[in-house]
Amino acid sequence: MTATLTELSAVVADKVIDARGAACPGPLLEAKKGMAAVAVGAVIEIMSTDPVTKTDIAAWSGKVGHEFLGSLEADGYDRVFVVRRK
Repeated sequence: MTATLTELSAVVADKVIDARGAACPGPLLEAKKGMAAVAVGAVIEIMSTDPVTKTDIAAWSGKVGHEFLGSLEADGYDRVFVVRRK
């Protein structure tokens, strides 16, 4: 389930992946690598300047069984949050 903006702004990620400046599929590949480095139940945050990242990460999360929390707009980039579920 997608979190509200207020809930998302309170999330503290267990791992932050800075994929700003990388074009598709770079941020998604970095998210996959980052997910492997955290425990089940942990939250990763992907920072990306690629506008497609939000939809790519949401689709990938659903496909592989992780939980897409949503995204926040930051200063020139998006902050995308996912919970590792398996």
